[in-house]
Amino acid sequence: MSKMKKLNPENFEQECTTVWSFARRGKWATHKSSYRGNWAPEVVRNLILRYSKEEDYLLDPMIGGGTTAIECKLLNRNLLALDINSNAIAITENALDFESEFNPKIKLDINDSRKLDMLKDESIDFILNHPPYVDIIKYSDKQIAGDLSNIHDLDLFCDEIEKVAKEFYRVLKKDKFCAILIGDTRRKKMYQPLAFKVMQRFLKVGFELKEDIIKHQHNCKATGFWVNKSKEANFLLIMHEHLFIFKK
Repeated sequence: MSKMKKLNPENFEQECTTVWSFARRGKWATHKSSYRGNWAPEVVRNLILRYSKEEDYLLDPMIGGGTTAIECKLLNRNLLALDINSNAIAITENALDFESEFNPKIKLDINDSRKLDMLKDESIDFILNHPPYVDIIKYSDKQIAGDLSNIHDLDLFCDEIEKVAKEFYRVLKKDKFCAILIGDTRRKKMYQPLAFKVMQRFLKVGFELKEDIIKHQHNCKATGFWVNKSKEANFLLIMHEHLFIFKK
């Protein structure tokens, strides 16, 4: 197990407004930005500190590059980290290979987030979720049945997300919180409010909207190319995401 020189961020301050912007993604512990679409550790740290306490049981059902797992190990939160993609589980397992002053229970498993059968009703203290934004990034390139990042149709995607939301509502304890980071997209140059479509599905299953945080996107891939395209075709680049905080 590796001994890290820098386990925690320097001069970290919790966010206190509904606009978050992290121009430089943190690189403490084993955090890396090489996994496409993973969320910044600053986002996860803010969420964990605000909406959970030490030794709580957290759930991240789409663990991706392992950001949530790293922060749970650093902040002493127990975690069930799931993903439908075995590659994500392997990356997360490797990312957890460092020494920390805490030793929380962090379990990794391959699973479809629409079926959380291993969890009892109202057993989780806080849920963090950064789902794919339809098929903008195809994580398994149609090699894994059930991978949400293979869905192109927005309404079909939201139908499947609603199944996820129902399971989240079932396993989350009453008066606890669920955080979802989701962005929008364009189709034929027209703006598609995917985030609000997803938000409506969470409201439909019973959640209340506690916060709508606007997160500024930085260092988007191929930005230079799309700047020129946006001028030629007269559309604006989407440079924000919505971080919804739901309460049960």
